[in-house]
Parts: sequence; structure tokens; C-alpha cells
Amino acid sequence: MKQFVPKVLNLIRIRKIKNRVLAALIVLSVFPILLLGLISFNLANKALVDNHIESNQSHLKTTSEISDIIFRNIINTQRLILSNRALRQELIESGQSSNSNNIIGWQTYNQLQNILSSYLVDQRYIDSVCVLDNSFRSVCYGRSNNIELYQTNPTLITDTAWYQRSVEAKGREVFINHNVVKENNDTFSSVKLLLNPAEFSREPIGLLVFNIKKSMFSNMMDGRDSEGMIILDSSENEIRTVYDSRPDSAPIEGGNDLFTTFKELEDDGYILSHYTNQTTGWTYVSAIKNEDLFKDSIQIRTATFSIAALITLFVLVLSYFLSSKITSPIQQIKRMMIDWSKGSGKQTSANKDEFELIGGTFKEITTENRSLNEQLIRSQLKGKEAELRVLQAQINPHFLYNTLDSIYWMAMIEKNDQIASMAIALSESFKISLNHGKETIPLHRELEHIKHYLTIQNIRFSNRFHYMQDVDAELMDKEIMKLLLQPLIENAITHGLERKIGNGTVKLTGRLESGTMIFTVEDDGVGIEDLAVTEKGYGLQNIRERLSLYYGPTSLFAITSEVNKGTVVEIRLPNREGGS
Repeated sequence: MKQFVPKVLNLIRIRKIKNRVLAALIVLSVFPILLLGLISFNLANKALVDNHIESNQSHLKTTSEISDIIFRNIINTQRLILSNRALRQELIESGQSSNSNNIIGWQTYNQLQNILSSYLVDQRYIDSVCVLDNSFRSVCYGRSNNIELYQTNPTLITDTAWYQRSVEAKGREVFINHNVVKENNDTFSSVKLLLNPAEFSREPIGLLVFNIKKSMFSNMMDGRDSEGMIILDSSENEIRTVYDSRPDSAPIEGGNDLFTTFKELEDDGYILSHYTNQTTGWTYVSAIKNEDLFKDSIQIRTATFSIAALITLFVLVLSYFLSSKITSPIQQIKRMMIDWSKGSGKQTSANKDEFELIGGTFKEITTENRSLNEQLIRSQLKGKEAELRVLQAQINPHFLYNTLDSIYWMAMIEKNDQIASMAIALSESFKISLNHGKETIPLHRELEHIKHYLTIQNIRFSNRFHYMQDVDAELMDKEIMKLLLQPLIENAITHGLERKIGNGTVKLTGRLESGTMIFTVEDDGVGIEDLAVTEKGYGLQNIRERLSLYYGPTSLFAITSEVNKGTVVEIRLPNREGGS
């Protein structure tokens, strides 16, 4: 023990004069400045939090009031629907009939449409409106054309909690935190039990359901991307999440105490403000992470660190003049480091700090060499794996082609022409996709790929899609990057025509103008509501990056779209004569 203490003191003792002066100046000047800056920084952060809470409380109140305007508009529309005498009569007759085919149907749909078009001021946030008679036969207007959750057995509605709430409300409008007629996390519902106003007894004649888009809340964020808005419903003695703008956050479920929920969020590092909505009773919560809020205080932190850096610089300059005696040893150490880097192998003393630095540098270089050796080994292993994948890529397609050929002949034996056609189309699509490992393909082969793809899709969707092709003959033998046009046709069908009611058309146009190949894919589908979000999707981003990498900045990829009218995608490629 007696020998251990001197050894420890010897280890922590500063041997060099330069380091001693430097340490003294740091203790006398830098530390007080840092302490003062830290106190100022904390006070500024506290003021920032207080101002944020006050500002957010006002913002939440405004958001709640805007929500109330939309909710009241929906409530008034529900009451206007109930006041329509013809619609009430159809519901009464349909509820009393065993067959509603001639009572509730397109006529009811048209009346709903007329009422909503005439009286509902803002339909942007209405996903669908459903009217049900007493036998729960339904007519829906909007994105939903039926009550999907209860389509097989509508009488199950009477066992649901939301239906019981509407009955208990006795004709008042009730807002439910989820979509009550179909699985859709992007909407919630307003339910009203329809009571006949023409009778004193006010007997129920049906049910009215408005499904409302949650995007109404995201549009109220007013550019506050760093803040999250959470809307909680505690009306059913259990907290449920109506809306949560925080990305990748688990929904808040369970429990019946809002204060406990707030405490859990605060423990997760959130700063909260909350406000209760008058119409629904829901709690609007603003939640922002501490680190996001304190980004605004970076100027204070920068100023503090700048002052400390200036003082540190002054200390370094002063220590340079006070430690001239150790300048020569330092230079010697530098030369020894250079010699060592050249492989001289000179021995150094471990008793001085400079030599410890050399030892540390040597250890770092050794570690770096070891890391480089490991990377080399991994690269070699990856090369071997790549060779194996190439061999597998040569074997697997043959197995796949043989399998598809077997399916084709089995379908022909069974006289199932559709399966046979689909097998042939799929086999040809795989062959064109592989393309013997080449990155480019003649245009006429890419067009064959598109036709095989459409053969498969029209078999799946009962010939709903009509494909038109208008490509200049002089382009047919031009080499283009493979899998360039087919994904655009697939995107048009998947996102444009599949969602459209009825048949749809997609047209491919190809022209050669002034040494530039111009391809246009146009559909008459449902269009794109948010073009900016769509362009960030993986598929379109992949096509854009492949174009840029292969054709360079002279290529062009552009999208235009109009909701309920269709989408147009245009690609411009330089004509490489060597590939024709």
C-alpha cells in the first residue's frame, strides 16, 4: 500500500513545464467561462421551454377550433340528410321490407350525392358516407361502396360498442376514434342514429355513418415538422389514439388516466401541451422531443464554445512562449515519428509523454493495418460469394423455365387456356428480365416484356386494362436500359387503374426527335393526390437513379398528374447510335 500511493501520484503528475502552464491557465480561465456559459445556456433553455409551452397551448386551441368548424359542418350535414323527406321514406320502407333491391339503392345514392354537393362546404376530408336502414342494408357514397367489416352479417353491428354509444346518444352525433365500417387506419367515423322527426315517438329509421380522413389534422400542423400532434380519446374509459403525427411511434392504447399517459410521454423525453376539444371531448396533445426543441438554442451554445475556443487559443499561444525549452525535444520526437514511419525501428523511452504518444501512434497504425487486413479478407470472401451467385443465377433460371414449361403443358392437358397463357407470359418475362446478364435491351424486346406483363394482369383482372402502343418504327432496334418502360406501365396499372372503378387505358408513345428518344406513359386512372410524396417512393427513385447513372445529366424523368383524370410520365434519353 505504501508503494502503491507514490506510484499513482507519479502517474498523474504532470512532468512537462508546457503542460503545467497549460493546465494552470485552463483551470484559471477556461473552466469559469464554461461554467458561466453552462448556467446561461440552462437559463435560456428553460425560457425556451416556457415560451414553447405557451405558444403551443395557443396553437392547440386554434387547431381545436378549426377542427370544431369541420365537425360542426359534418353535424349540420348529417341533420340535413335526416331532414330529407324522400330519403327518410326510403329508409322506412326499406327497413320494413324483406327485399331492399327496389327501395334503397342508386336513388338513395343520388340523393346523398346531391345533399353533400349542395350543403357540405368542404368535402376534402370526407372519405365516405354510409346510410343504413333498420335491417342494416347500406348505401355508401365516396371511397367505400359497402360496409366491409359487416358485409357478410350486418346484424353484428348491434353488438358493437360504437353502435351502443349511438343508441345511448338518442339521435345526437357521436364521434368514434376509428373507422367503424372498414379496416382503415387513416380515417375515423361520426355516427348518428336516425330518429324519425315526423313522429312524436321518434322511432329509429336507420343509421348514418360519416368516415372522415385523419389528414385534416396533419393539414393543421402549420409547417411544424419537428413537433408531433397526438389526439387521444378517453370517452370509453380506455385511452385510444385517434391521430399521431409522430413517425414510427407505437399507438397509445390502454389505461384510463390521461395524466399517467402524459407522465409516460414525458419520461420518454417529450415536452407536452394539451387542450380538450369541445365537440368530441378528445384531448389534443402537442409533443416535441427535447433535442428537437433545443435545436433553437444552438446559437447560445455556439457563442459559449467560441469564447472558450478563443481563450484556449490564447492559452496555447502563451504556453508556446513559456515552454521554449521543450521545443527541441518535441522536434526530435517528430523526427523520430517520421523515422519510425519509414521503418527505421528506433527504440524510444516510455518515461516521457512524447514517447507515449509515439507508442500510441504505433498502436493506432497497427490497429489500422489489422483492420485493412480484415477488410481484404472480407473482400476476397465477397468475391467468392459473387462467383457463387453468378453460378446460381445460371442454374436457377433453367429450373424456373422448366417448371413454368411443365405448368404450361399441364394446363394444356387440362384445357385451361388462361393458366397456359399466364405460364408462357411469365416465362417470357423472366427471360427478357435476365437478358443474358446484359444491362441494355432492344426496344422491341422491352415492348414484348410489357405485352407479357399485360397478358398476366388482364387474366387477373378480367381484361379491365386496355393497352395502346404508338412507337416509331425507327426506335424498335434501339438499345435502351432494360426494365425501364415496363415498371412505368406496372406503376400506372397498380396505382392508377386498379383503384379506378371500371375499365382503364394505358398508352405508351415513343418518338425520336433531334437525337433524343422520348417515351410517354399515360393512363386515365385515379391520378396522384400528393405528387411530392409519390416521387419519393422507392420505385420511382430507383428509375430516376438508374437513368442518371446510365445516361447522365442529359436524361429527363418527369411526372404530371391530375386527380380523377390520370397521370403522364415522360422519359427523355440520348440516342446512342452505337447501341442501335
